[in-house]
Amino acid sequence: MTKRIRKSGQAMNTDALVLTTIGRRTGTARETPVACFPGGEFSWFIVASAAGAPRNPAWYYNLAAHPDEVQVETAGRKVAVTAEQLHGRARDAAWQQITASSPRFAQYQQKTDRELPVIRLTPRET
Repeated sequence: MTKRIRKSGQAMNTDALVLTTIGRRTGTARETPVACFPGGEFSWFIVASAAGAPRNPAWYYNLAAHPDEVQVETAGRKVAVTAEQLHGRARDAAWQQITASSPRFAQYQQKTDRELPVIRLTPRET
């Protein structure tokens, strides 16, 4: 049976995209559906929440190892992106937008001691 990943749409009443990262150890492309939020200027925010688990999701480590080899699929099209983890004021502003749109992310933050990473995905020229 072939595993089929939904290419875009909504998950739990939140917009979603398919994130393709390169495995940090294997070099293999990995596809993961993730919730996304508009980041302005043709970018998206995603959160490495793992639903409030103690550790970041595996895709986060792959993304951190290869931030310039990331791709998203949304609205039926694939876009090469660069991943940037946000910090300070930029993270705070994005976090407020994310939690206002989807309060469950604030609940995830309450479940863990780690600060949930917020990543901006920006299209890159290919």
